[in-house]
Amino acid sequence: MSIFGEKNMNIITDENKPLGKNYGDSINKIESTVAAKDKKDAVFGMARNKKNYNDSEPLLRENPNRFVLFPIEYSDIWQMYKKAQASFWTAEEVDLGKDMSDWKNRMKPQEREFIKHILAFFAASDGIVNENLVERFSQEVQVPEARCFYGFQIMMENIHSEMYSLLLNTYITESTERDRLFRAIETMPCIKKKADWALEWIANEEAAYGERVVAFAAVEGIFFSGAFAAIFWLKKRGIMPGLTFSNELISRDEGMHTDFACLMFKHLINKPSEARIYQIIKDAVAIEQEFLTEALPVAMLGMNCDLMKRYIEFVADRLLIELNCQKLWKSTNPFDFMEQISLEGKTNFFEKRVGEYQKAGVMANKDDQVFTLDADF
Repeated sequence: MSIFGEKNMNIITDENKPLGKNYGDSINKIESTVAAKDKKDAVFGMARNKKNYNDSEPLLRENPNRFVLFPIEYSDIWQMYKKAQASFWTAEEVDLGKDMSDWKNRMKPQEREFIKHILAFFAASDGIVNENLVERFSQEVQVPEARCFYGFQIMMENIHSEMYSLLLNTYITESTERDRLFRAIETMPCIKKKADWALEWIANEEAAYGERVVAFAAVEGIFFSGAFAAIFWLKKRGIMPGLTFSNELISRDEGMHTDFACLMFKHLINKPSEARIYQIIKDAVAIEQEFLTEALPVAMLGMNCDLMKRYIEFVADRLLIELNCQKLWKSTNPFDFMEQISLEGKTNFFEKRVGEYQKAGVMANKDDQVFTLDADF
């Protein structure tokens, strides 16, 4: 049941006419009248409760200053926006020229099928995230610093979507197969289930903002994590450099988006109950584990279903900690190569831009950029 309240069952009908000869028809008429009024009152009651909820939340309450950015009120939210801004990149920066040789000659058929599932999900997922940002979060949140982040996230999700479309266009040369993968939320049941779960949260008018923040933290932090790990597994083998580099950039972005969802959650006054958070996260874990079971039917060297399931539990526990909850699964990270992705600056910048690259000056303090002749060296 939503926090916006239950239906008001104390409804009095205006129907005072005699029941008439057809008792059953009259009863049905009275019941339909009561049901209509009940539904109307329930809607009004829910709207009142929703307004009360929004008014109690600093992030959501009506803000006449929402059109003006300065002075910054939420410095932590603003810093997250500047961090995202510093990490801007475009699809043109990713060189896919060497990937096709690896795709054809260094990957087994079951490995190609696995990566097809991964890319098919990713091709649609960023559009779903954007629909939530455009239709719900950007309209609900009244804090301009957060709207800056959401606006930038929308742009980056578009770049991710373009990147995944380019990857599928490059690797899948047969048009019918490519079309099936582009329409995966219609043609592939295991991907449809993930998409439907996210879309249901977007459409849910009864769920409070806090619940939906948790749900989309799960989408970007859990639904994406298994796919990211699969592509980093290819990086460990030294193949598919274009795919693995784009994965570095996108996984960094999505990690930032998940962190931002957790930051917004921390600013809420009326947070969902711990039991509700556990329910949302457990649902996401179950759906992701089911997806990986179907996408990865054959065990491969260093990668199989059991390891993937354990990794999803590890990631979910980490998200629960960020949401101020206790771990549920207490699983350890089974993939040593995933521990390496947080190391910064391993790549020679002049050979290839590192995934941790930031745009110059965006995160710098203005005082640090002053030219002086008396600096200490």
